Amino acid sequence: MHPELSPLGKTSAYIEHYDPSLLFPIPRLAKRVEIGVPASLPFFGSDIWNAYELSWLNPKGKPQVALASFGVPADSPNIIESKSFKLYLNSFNQTRLDSVDELKARLQRDLSAAAGATVSVRIVLPEDFGRERVAELDGYCIDNLDVEITHYQPSPSLLRTVPADGVVEETLCSNLLKSNCLVTGQPDWGSVQIRYRGEAIDRAGLLSYLISFRQHNEFHEQCVERIFMDVLRACRPQALSVYARYTRRGGLDINPFRTSFTQAAPANVRSARQ
Repeated sequence: MHPELSPLGKTSAYIEHYDPSLLFPIPRLAKRVEIGVPASLPFFGSDIWNAYELSWLNPKGKPQVALASFGVPADSPNIIESKSFKLYLNSFNQTRLDSVDELKARLQRDLSAAAGATVSVRIVLPEDFGRERVAELDGYCIDNLDVEITHYQPSPSLLRTVPADGVVEETLCSNLLKSNCLVTGQPDWGSVQIRYRGEAIDRAGLLSYLISFRQHNEFHEQCVERIFMDVLRACRPQALSVYARYTRRGGLDINPFRTSFTQAAPANVRSARQ
């Protein structure tokens, strides 16, 4: 389905009774071809979603609330358009369910059908809200580098390596990532972490490159894959991972993770801005 056919940018009625048909899948393939992602994916990972506005009714009609997180595999054929995801979650608002297990089963079934692959679901109930943590991405923050910025559209020519003694292994991060929604043009704010092993990446060039997304229109998942592919082609690291934490909109945040090497999945810990 084409993004312009989605609910994004359109007036939408909130349906308060369960309706899985609200979910709007968008195939990943066309954008991946544009970005230059080969058919044999050079990465694996997932899109980690967090929902902060989840509610339903128990069998007696009493409202229940929870937080939820979802993991959409990077090799799934589809992404799920975010406004349709929000509308779908809100369709539970006046829906009576027998148990949290029933809620989880419906979520997993419907989201997996939309993504075309098994989506993981985690429900956090109010008694566990206090255990949820806030933390920033680890790594060396490059945001204090004194750089002059002239590019506000993705400019991979800014990426380069610099001489170093031997192979470098480091984690760099920035809070200055901003892009815009592909359909509505609304700003998407994020932080990004780049972990790599190989020739040293020029930090000033990397920061300038990340800032160059500032006026670029693309979905979160596609921005992260573009960053991954540009760094991979320009700097040729032996190992690479890119992880972004985007601020929430409509009660949802999306946090894509792409890696070329086996490692533990990143902890799904929200940042202060999320």
